[in-house]
Amino acid sequence: MKLGMYQNHDFSKPLLTPYQVAALRMLSAGVIMIPFVFSAYKRMEKGILNYAILSGLLGSFFPAFLFCIAETKIGGAVAGSLNSLTPIFVIITGALFFKIKSSTQKIIGVIVGLAGSAILLYANTKGNELNHLWYSFFVIIATIFYGVNVNMVTKRLKGVNSIDIAAIAFVSLIIPSLVILFYTNFFELKFVAQADYRNATIASTVLGMLGTAIASVLFYMLVKRANGLFASMVTYGIPFVAIGWGLVNKEALNIYHFIGLLVILFGVYFANKQS
Repeated sequence: MKLGMYQNHDFSKPLLTPYQVAALRMLSAGVIMIPFVFSAYKRMEKGILNYAILSGLLGSFFPAFLFCIAETKIGGAVAGSLNSLTPIFVIITGALFFKIKSSTQKIIGVIVGLAGSAILLYANTKGNELNHLWYSFFVIIATIFYGVNVNMVTKRLKGVNSIDIAAIAFVSLIIPSLVILFYTNFFELKFVAQADYRNATIASTVLGMLGTAIASVLFYMLVKRANGLFASMVTYGIPFVAIGWGLVNKEALNIYHFIGLLVILFGVYFANKQS
């Protein structure tokens, strides 16, 4: 069976390093936001500007590298389930650093949703991943950064346009991303001779444009129109997408997958229902 442009590639070796994938993602997110950065810079006060840059670092830059490193040893389903720790860290970091209090009802709902994610984590963890389970801590650190970022946007960037935040945040990451690509020898890869490198680069670039830049603008809008905790609970939707693709790809699912999804749905409902 032919594999097209990838038929001569050894898939035991990654096409791009985790650092290259993450840097490409941040670089492409920055490039697509360049048309918006000049007007954003004019409208934004200097103190607010610093928070927007910090939002790019905490909400995208550092987590992108942490997730890429983690997923060299653990699967995407496990990483996606661990990502649902974000609402918990929104509550914890909000109380510790921003004096934001959450109601008992919301805390219980978040914990219930987290329990559902734990069930999914159990259902998705494979035997070989248990040997590298400490790589999960990279994802946990990323979710802590997410929690701080959500609270910071809620408290410090509340009146700032979402596109302006994203423009400043991502354009400021262009130079560090280029530096990382340079020092990881990305520009020495044989793009002309080997199409697989080109396609891996295109995939990382599309991820940055759609999954980072545009998705972040939408997320900032959600944080402002709802609240930080509710917005962070979108991470509970990631397992649904992962399992949906699993069904498309005819992956084996068991009863724990469906129990976990039901528990998550109930947790989200309970946390956000009117008292």
